[in-house]
Amino acid sequence: MLRLSYSDSLTEAGCDEAGRGCLAGPVVAAAVILPAGYSNPLLNDSKKLSEVKRGLLRVEIERSAAAWAIGMADNNEIDNINILNASILAMHRALSGLIVRPGHILVDGNRFKSFDNITHTCIVRGDSLFLNIAAASILAKTHRDELMTRLHKDFPVFGWDRNKGYPTARHISALHNHGYTSWHRKSFRVKPRQACISFSD
Repeated sequence: MLRLSYSDSLTEAGCDEAGRGCLAGPVVAAAVILPAGYSNPLLNDSKKLSEVKRGLLRVEIERSAAAWAIGMADNNEIDNINILNASILAMHRALSGLIVRPGHILVDGNRFKSFDNITHTCIVRGDSLFLNIAAASILAKTHRDELMTRLHKDFPVFGWDRNKGYPTARHISALHNHGYTSWHRKSFRVKPRQACISFSD
């Protein structure tokens, strides 16, 4: 059973992101504050759950959380400031969107930058140890997957409805044959690089 939070005395926001290793699309982060005494035996690291279970848990988290918010950094920002800084920027944006100010921030991973003078703790594999990070991982993953599935309708050749922008064989082959879209991360190069193709409304 995962622990609710790292701090027993402070209102704590769990933070996680999704999409760091993708070739296309934004990196998406979530911040979640769960209510005191919250418990859910099904809640776990999003990578350990099926798509169906993630969808059901997303509804439960959004309904039950004391506060939650999503933040993004797009592919152009990723290219400009690198994926680590963009991931932290997305988490800061998620934290900025919370309607409840946390007294502490619990972050999945080992790197973070101070936000609004709030203390923080980084936990490697925190999404498999703490409920609030696990909840954030599920919201970040499901919101990003939803976005990439919508974008797939404009660029079906890349298979984003299935690979969500990750570098699968189909995605890489389509890049070689059709080139980059306006949603691709140009700093994540897959050679040979082709001419860009524009986004179609």
